[in-house]
Amino acid sequence: MNATFDFTGKVVVVTGGSRGLGLAMVEGFAKAGATVAIASRKLDACEEVARSIRDRGGKASAHQMHAGRWEDCDRLFEEVKREWGGADILINNAGMSPIAPSSVETSEELFDKIISVNMKGPFRLCSLFGADMVGRGGGCIINISSTGSLRPEFGAAPYDAAKSGVNIFTTTFAQEYGPTVRVNAIAPGPFHTDVSKAWSRSEAFTRHAKKSIPLGRAGDPPEIVGAALYLASDIATYTSGAMIVVDGGQSVGMMPGAFSD
Repeated sequence: MNATFDFTGKVVVVTGGSRGLGLAMVEGFAKAGATVAIASRKLDACEEVARSIRDRGGKASAHQMHAGRWEDCDRLFEEVKREWGGADILINNAGMSPIAPSSVETSEELFDKIISVNMKGPFRLCSLFGADMVGRGGGCIINISSTGSLRPEFGAAPYDAAKSGVNIFTTTFAQEYGPTVRVNAIAPGPFHTDVSKAWSRSEAFTRHAKKSIPLGRAGDPPEIVGAALYLASDIATYTSGAMIVVDGGQSVGMMPGAFSD
């Protein structure tokens, strides 16, 4: 177990890595010995996380980037190449999921922002880091999708469509960059994060979770880490083009009467 999940000498890039699921994965890989490159829009937040890891004896760097901007993706790639010589693992985690009152009230600006952050940016980073990994002889890409891409919900059409696009290019990049680079996805369900806590901690959601999620609750960020470590590890050397759903069983539904009072 310890040998399998030893990432000493590996460089892991995590977008959206200063909070939520991204931060949990940054901490998980750092504890497993990896050098972590933390990227998000807020450089000070990334630097705080990187400083904490370095204070514990780890290696980390902070990078400012907007996941929806092509030029920011290019700059992140160049910074990682310059500082660490490239990445062994890329985790495309940055995303945004605003819900509009209705489809007709969704502005063009909001639509473009959702598509850019959730799909355009990850595509560009897959392209850059994936091609470089091929040239370096190997690597792994993990795209963070969503169960919304599998079971779209009212009010989230642009987001769910963007994440469906992530699913598609996960499989196409697995073909394009194989056999040296493995490309997989994780589809999280509801998780408690600083962004979602307004609804994920509510009484209404708690009641809903007990009736619709086999595990009866939302996930905590550290519970995403195992899937990421597995996909990046040598245990998963024959896994590519795959998706792991981490949603407490929500996607399979509940039997009538389960968790009933």
